[in-house]
Amino acid sequence: MAAEPTTPTPITTDLLRGWSLPVPGTDKESRGRTLVVGGTAHTPGAVLLAAEAVLRAGAGKLQVATTEPVAAALAVALPEALVVPLPTTRDGSLDPADAADRVLELAGGVDAVLLGPGFSDVDASRELLEALVPRLEGAAVLDALASAYVTAHRDGLRHLDGRAVLTLNPDELAKTLDVPEDRADDDPVAAARELAEATGSVVLCGGQGKAVAAPDGRTWTCDAGGPGLGVSGSGDVQAGLVAGLLSRGADPAQAACWGGHLHALAGDELAARVGTVGFLAREIAGCVPHLLDHLAGS
Repeated sequence: MAAEPTTPTPITTDLLRGWSLPVPGTDKESRGRTLVVGGTAHTPGAVLLAAEAVLRAGAGKLQVATTEPVAAALAVALPEALVVPLPTTRDGSLDPADAADRVLELAGGVDAVLLGPGFSDVDASRELLEALVPRLEGAAVLDALASAYVTAHRDGLRHLDGRAVLTLNPDELAKTLDVPEDRADDDPVAAARELAEATGSVVLCGGQGKAVAAPDGRTWTCDAGGPGLGVSGSGDVQAGLVAGLLSRGADPAQAACWGGHLHALAGDELAARVGTVGFLAREIAGCVPHLLDHLAGS
């Protein structure tokens, strides 16, 4: 039976201060390990943005698995991470047939896996996740085009027992639900709630404003942020923040609410300092550490 709809709870500073994140430990092991899986030979930047956001959210250790042609360059750009090259198809995507086993090997030692930043081929993305997701056991974030797996397998995340988060924009949310695009734009809370209940996962929908929905019917809204966040790479940063918070020990709904709100507040800060539009996605994550301190009351 579907949960009865409830009035969305606004995400505010007071709300988050009363919903404290796990206390940071004294070393990198205590703040969790994250694996980011994504990219193509043409989109290494998306992986870089997401991976840096994981660390800016306070996660302790980071691994990145991406296409072989760009792995070495990404390792230089991201010296904080272990970067693992994966087999690649002729068109530059991760090879669904050959990459899944290596990803599963890496995923066995982490606290959260982020799947999807930089994916660009729907079929290749779906096939990779079909080989991978049913064998995952821990917390997972499926970002953007990784939702193609959920479109094809509506119950495909149930085995994770509510430990999955879908980070989508309104267009991706509508496609995953197989409904007209304007439906998610007009009522993102209702659309996010529908997908959360259908998949047993938390859904974070980010557009102009954000909506978060949990499988039990709880919903939240965030009115911070602005049009400047509608820029290439912004969603990769948000997904990385959510994954990093999951690794630190936040529960999925908490990670989605905190991650979405941090992303929005960073956008507001950059809009005031740089301009309403024109700031870059690469600038967002750098605002997060002091915002975390502020929201924690430090």
